[in-house]
Amino acid sequence: MDRGQPSLEPAAAAPRASGRCVIAPVRAVLRLRRRVCVLRKRRLLQPGGGPDVGTGAPRPGCSPRAPRADLDQPKFFTFDSPAELPSRTPRKKRRRSRLVLYPETSRKYRPRVEHRSRAQRCLLLLVAIVGFQVLNAIENLDDNAQRYDLDGLEKALQRAVFGQPAAVSRIVALMRDYLATHVHSRPLLLALHGPSGVGKSHVGRLLARHFRSVLEDSALVLQYHARHHCPEARAAQDCREELARRVADVVAQAEAEEKTPLLVLDDVELMPRPLLDELHGFLQPQRSHHFHNAIYVLLSGAGGAEVTRFVLQNASRALPLRPDGSRSAEATAAQAEEDLRASLVAVLSREHPLWQAAAIVPFLLLDKQDVVSCFRDEMAGEGFFPDQARAENLAAQLSFYRVAGREFAVTGCKQVVATVNLL
Repeated sequence: MDRGQPSLEPAAAAPRASGRCVIAPVRAVLRLRRRVCVLRKRRLLQPGGGPDVGTGAPRPGCSPRAPRADLDQPKFFTFDSPAELPSRTPRKKRRRSRLVLYPETSRKYRPRVEHRSRAQRCLLLLVAIVGFQVLNAIENLDDNAQRYDLDGLEKALQRAVFGQPAAVSRIVALMRDYLATHVHSRPLLLALHGPSGVGKSHVGRLLARHFRSVLEDSALVLQYHARHHCPEARAAQDCREELARRVADVVAQAEAEEKTPLLVLDDVELMPRPLLDELHGFLQPQRSHHFHNAIYVLLSGAGGAEVTRFVLQNASRALPLRPDGSRSAEATAAQAEEDLRASLVAVLSREHPLWQAAAIVPFLLLDKQDVVSCFRDEMAGEGFFPDQARAENLAAQLSFYRVAGREFAVTGCKQVVATVNLL
């Protein structure tokens, strides 16, 4: 061919290539459309499936096909015909309540609609006020009891009084309960009873010394000795008036200073009946409240014979009158002491009704070892060396009750001072 004539092959190849570029996408679209129609038909033939929203007719371009036989048949064998099989109704999904999510960095607030009532706030305020008042009252109780240093008093009595651990514990316990508050409806009446020489007067002196120290005023402590202040030659009415005047002055001054006074009356068994009546009148509720905020300590030898008989009768028991620390021993000792107090109240109430209102504290007989301790303490106080052997020799000179292998001093430590003075 000549070079001047153009070739026809490139011209024929151009339309062929353009036809291929157009036909390939059209075929792909048709395949996709057919696939979509097939899927739609299968969806319509499924149980519970329905036509599209609007009309039940198929979309244009999708030719309807006959339903397949395997879709209408049950997947398991039954004797029922396929038409009798119940159609499954679709279950409605429950809507879950949406959770309210708060940001972690922000504060959470209650809705404004949920407000607390004012009554609830007032109730909480009332509870807080009552709790504060109770706490303040408890603190005041502790402060009032600490003023009198009862722990120091107990240590002093245990160190200086021999053979009376139960009596010392009861005295301190009664004072601790009474001195917890300042205002009282009735006074505290302690009655210390026992034979001679067991330490009643010694305890009275120790109590007076301690209260003079803690109250810082000797005028708030009254010591009245019936043998000295009201002898037999003096008229009983004069003694009664003097006692009433002295007691009234002490309690009035104590009320002004907001303190609890101490009144120790020794040799009460020697007091005439008018003085006992006056003491009984101090306990009556119609008296002024000044007389109710006071501690009266009565020291008496009345009932000493009853205490001596009780100790000697119980000396042969397996349990001594001083418990050894076990629970059974303490329970038995407490029961024995309670029986002794009951018998003392029965005996003393026949003499005067004053003893019915008193807290009876019995003082027991002292055994030989307690008397030896009295001798050693007195020898040390007088400047002698407290030799144990010498103290035992001095104690052997006294008289003792000997029962069931035990020895109880007849006069207690009454003669210890006189014996030591002869050294």
